[in-house]
Amino acid sequence: QVQLAESGGGLVQPGGSLRLSCASSGSIFSILFMGWYRQAPGKERELVALISSAGHSNYADSVKGRFTISRDNAKDTLYLQMNSLKPEDTAVYYCRGWGGAMDNWGQGTQVTVSS
Repeated sequence: QVQLAESGGGLVQPGGSLRLSCASSGSIFSILFMGWYRQAPGKERELVALISSAGHSNYADSVKGRFTISRDNAKDTLYLQMNSLKPEDTAVYYCRGWGGAMDNWGQGTQVTVSS
């Protein structure tokens, strides 16, 4: 079973940037969908961005124009480039891979946007 591990979270000032990575223990080439979710304290987990195996992506309205999702099949890694970060982006960010019989989540990485 493929395991996913996020990294790249941390503390950043408003307006700053971070790049999250999600490394897979196996090939991601055939994973139909991969995405980033986030969960802020006291709130439900929400979809931030997803990308299909064909490279098509979708974003939550709140991050459009600021975040970019990408996948590198050669490195078996999913990325989330986050620019112009806002305090409301503070959350634990999770990666997920799903499709067919697969539905795997990473353990999460904390992103805190604060001055």
